[in-house]
Amino acid sequence: MTKVLELQFGTDLGKSAKLTVDNPKEPIDPAAVKLAMEQIIASNAFLMKSGTLVAIGEARVVERNVTEYKLV
Repeated sequence: MTKVLELQFGTDLGKSAKLTVDNPKEPIDPAAVKLAMEQIIASNAFLMKSGTLVAIGEARVVERNVTEYKLV
């Protein structure tokens, strides 16, 4: 099972942008995630096609199960 922490932001162009973190440390601490998102916005370290990150949207953990089959 693969887990990803999705961080969603609002941009200065009125669009949304998403950053993902593979295999996040659990349990998720919402206060720490919010602080990290604020620091990401303040650092202006990411150049997104949808614009500059300016607002915190939401954070969520997405789990994915993959079953592979050997084809004979």
